[in-house]
Amino acid sequence: MFRARVQGGKLVLDEPTELPEGTNVQLVVVDDDAGELSPEERAAVEASLDRSLDQVDRGEVIPAAEALRRARGE
Repeated sequence: MFRARVQGGKLVLDEPTELPEGTNVQLVVVDDDAGELSPEERAAVEASLDRSLDQVDRGEVIPAAEALRRARGE
């Protein structure tokens, strides 16, 4: 994923790219305020991810197909 900003009416990439000259790219406007997490919310998400990774390490997981089967009540 590339990130860019508008500068002088032109899009400027934040980092260099190695794309070949003339490469077409599709751009999508991102609302930077949408979906922003507070520090507390971000900490909660990161803690949840850490717990999930610990469960994986302990083998406390099931295949996705099994989870979907259970969710459908099969």
